[in-house]
Amino acid sequence: MQTLATSDYIVFFLYFIIIVGYGLWIYNRKKKEQTSSNDYFLAEGSLTWWAIGASLIASNISAEQFIGMSGSGFKMGLAIATYEWMAALTLIIVAVFFMPVYLKNKIFTMPQYLKQRYNGNVAMIMAVFWLLLYVLVNLTSILYLGALAISSISGLNITFCMIFLAFFAIMITLGGMKVIGYTDVIQVVFLILGGLVTTYLALNLVATEFGSEGAISGFNLMREKADDHFHMIFDKSNTNYMDLPGLSVLIGGMLIINLNYFGCNQYITQRALGADLKTARSGILFAAFLKLLMPIIVVLPGIAAFVLYQNGHFQTEMLQDGTVNPDRAYPILLNLLPTGLKGLSFAALTAAIVASLAGKANSIATIFTLDVYKEKINTEASENKLVNIGKLTIIAAMLIAVVVAPFLGIDKKGGFQYIQEYTGFVSPGIFAMFILGFFWKKTTSNAALFATIGGFMFSIIFKFLPAFVDLSFLNPVGFAVPNADGVFEIPFIDRMGFVFLICVIGMYCISSYETKKGVQTNGLEIDTKMFKMTPSFIVGALIILSVLAALYTVFW
Repeated sequence: MQTLATSDYIVFFLYFIIIVGYGLWIYNRKKKEQTSSNDYFLAEGSLTWWAIGASLIASNISAEQFIGMSGSGFKMGLAIATYEWMAALTLIIVAVFFMPVYLKNKIFTMPQYLKQRYNGNVAMIMAVFWLLLYVLVNLTSILYLGALAISSISGLNITFCMIFLAFFAIMITLGGMKVIGYTDVIQVVFLILGGLVTTYLALNLVATEFGSEGAISGFNLMREKADDHFHMIFDKSNTNYMDLPGLSVLIGGMLIINLNYFGCNQYITQRALGADLKTARSGILFAAFLKLLMPIIVVLPGIAAFVLYQNGHFQTEMLQDGTVNPDRAYPILLNLLPTGLKGLSFAALTAAIVASLAGKANSIATIFTLDVYKEKINTEASENKLVNIGKLTIIAAMLIAVVVAPFLGIDKKGGFQYIQEYTGFVSPGIFAMFILGFFWKKTTSNAALFATIGGFMFSIIFKFLPAFVDLSFLNPVGFAVPNADGVFEIPFIDRMGFVFLICVIGMYCISSYETKKGVQTNGLEIDTKMFKMTPSFIVGALIILSVLAALYTVFW
């Protein structure tokens, strides 16, 4: 059983004391300024651009990236980094086109947007759906995978780890978005510093293994020894094509995954909804810069573990039930770190998990309080009452997650796949409903319902279609590849692209028919001046786009 040394615990508890102490200081400092429920849930006007950007990344990066994406790096290489690098491009799109619409129309929650743009029925359906998804899929997976990772590194009981993480997250979340936003800045410092230390030492291990020294030498040796792990775009012959189907990771379903996640997700957009447009855009651009770093922290260690494994290391440690489990790669590397540094990396992993839990719990409380409780249960509730209901919701959601997480089989499916499997069935429809609602005033409520319900149904159909129809005719264009049993399946990312297109076409037809019949719609307030960018934002965006172009050119 792995354990942490005394010096590791000292480093970790210093991190714990810094986060909790800073959180209490922020809470006491800002408590007198709190005047409304929007201030508590959204930190209205209180977060700086750097706090928004750091908080967005801290909430986004968690155990599924450190463990799952590192495992994918072990299995398929740098190509998995497309989730992070394409997210940088997506964040720029969200900053330019989505945030002006939200802020101009004073939208604070995603269900509120749906009510304002469509009607109360659409909003309530999606509010309930998001609550179930956030509690039973996202919160549980973050909590369980995080506890599993911490348990494997420290040797502590997994149930104890879950309770500790939940308690830690509740302490931060009860302070509201101001405390979350500013403590996330420190969380990101630990996350990036600890992550870079792990990567540096992993590259050094590779260099030492082959008689060299230095991280750069280790990186060059990795490219030499595992050249197949340094290609971003797979062709159909690649065994991992089903996960990352060729150019679809650039211009297909990957864009839908990212635009829905970063642009239509309360969990993410909440950080910027309480700010003015310039601050929100600057914060999101800062998050895009940080996104460029993430593959260095979470993917390269996985590739390093693969190279070492191929050279005879970790032959037993990587096994689970007699087969290699790539998700073991990152914990194994952490256990090789020197004492003290292991504590720092342990703190980085904990920071990622706790920040994600806090962000998710705050979003759950925001939607339940403002879109369910205030709208349907107690329409006359005072601002103080709403804040208290939000705090109770945070505690209840975390308790539910602690109780049900062990029974969902999250570790058997793999955390990244677990989340994608359940959110991917509805993401195309939700994104279609949002994007047409933004930019086409004729979009009707019935069209939105079609996208929500129809999108889910078409996703199910495409999932099980290969059992009834031979899809080999799609193979020449890359939209179907044979699985282990020789049955041609449509890659998950391509399925999302197809369903999105069907939803858009369906919404267009329904909306066109209904508006001709005289159905009135609630178009949002939009004008072209909203999308004008400052020179500094343009320069920052161009730098990010140039870096992305260079990365994909070098590692194509």
